[in-house]
Amino acid sequence: MREPIYISKEGRLKLEAQLKQLKYEERPKIIAEIKRAMEMGDLSENAEYHAAKEAQTHIERKIAELQDKLSRVREIDTENIPDDKVYLFAKVLVKDLDDEEEILYTVAPPDEVDVDNDIISVKSPIGAALLGKEVGDTVEVEIPAGKIKFEILKISRE
Repeated sequence: MREPIYISKEGRLKLEAQLKQLKYEERPKIIAEIKRAMEMGDLSENAEYHAAKEAQTHIERKIAELQDKLSRVREIDTENIPDDKVYLFAKVLVKDLDDEEEILYTVAPPDEVDVDNDIISVKSPIGAALLGKEVGDTVEVEIPAGKIKFEILKISRE
């Protein structure tokens, strides 16, 4: 049995939208390009045909990956997750104990990571170290740049 994928309702909707766009917009475009290229004649030296077939393979692979993910999705009701400890979808305000900088992380499943917005994977070094911790806990994390120490200041859901 394949491993389940835990995501929020928003994450599932995003995956479904990507799948729909690939199946009903991108796939028909590629099929039309292949048909157009085939009408040009000799396929053995037809660069447009080969490029379109390669694009089709890429799209079909992506569709299969998304369908597989969606078949394994276990949607998490984020509103019923307690905020006494760091769990999935927690917003965690931490203070870097070296430079006193405060950072607000959201701990999310790997499929919902957005590093630009400080949404980190539960499987990342920082996400894994924060998991299960409480306000006031100090967390030491080994990252590629060295060790960092955080104090957890606040945990919330909104």
